[in-house]
Amino acid sequence: MEHDGEYMDNIGLQPSPELLAGQVTESRYFFLPLRRTVSLKGLRVALGGWEVCRADYVVRRSRYPFHVVELVLAGAGQAVVDGRVLKLAPGVCFAYGPRSQCELTTDHTQPLRKVFLGLSGSRVPALLREAGLVPGRARRTLMLGELAEFAEAIVEEGRRQSRNTEEICALLARAFLLKIGENDGAGEAEMSVRARASFERCRTQVDAQALTWNSLADIAHGCGLERSSVCRLFRRFAGITPGRYLMRRKMNLAAAHLVEHGGWIKESAAYVGMGDPLYFSRCFRQIHGVPPSALLRR
Repeated sequence: MEHDGEYMDNIGLQPSPELLAGQVTESRYFFLPLRRTVSLKGLRVALGGWEVCRADYVVRRSRYPFHVVELVLAGAGQAVVDGRVLKLAPGVCFAYGPRSQCELTTDHTQPLRKVFLGLSGSRVPALLREAGLVPGRARRTLMLGELAEFAEAIVEEGRRQSRNTEEICALLARAFLLKIGENDGAGEAEMSVRARASFERCRTQVDAQALTWNSLADIAHGCGLERSSVCRLFRRFAGITPGRYLMRRKMNLAAAHLVEHGGWIKESAAYVGMGDPLYFSRCFRQIHGVPPSALLRR
């Protein structure tokens, strides 16, 4: 999901300014109640989200209610945690604690896109150490796609707010940390610069052509690649299928169109190249969590 920033799809949420940075162009957040006693061996997920930073993104913290784990999905930047400088790039994971001195900035030419989790519980410090995420130390993973999938699942479940959401999020967070811990950083130099460049080219083209492209075949043909190659690139560097990425892009553009222009749902469906308003509404709800009619009412 996307860098244009036409629409922030945290529909209906009221994020606390003390917990979140404001300098973002797009975001999806969730907050879980901490009143219940549900926990997974001393691990609870309190909040989390996905965000694209603005060029002026700067966050300075000396206290925070939770332990925080961050995973960089795209872009570049810098974190200074307890005096240690960490260079941020795709695949970099890092953490900081409630008493950490932390400053985050983005490269204004390559704004950061990242996911984060706020964790609480007696076992969290030990679990972070096992994952190699001690404050002031960054880890570079070769499994960005897999980790991004776990993070996406946590965000989606957290936003769903079902009866078992707290426990499901805790289980997914534990798996997320285990995945980070099993990566020893070996072979970082083997990451293919050419493959990354191919992915970024494909992603940029999908972003630009999302109103007219409707299938994997369109993406592959427009990018001049085999379908299987496109799938591998998106799985590796984005953690999702190219079709899913395209659909999210379409629904972000559709939400922006509804907010800016109102009107009929079928008009927004046609705007993003979808002729069936019912199918459009189902896709919209899958991505944003509410039907387009609810967004229009709001």
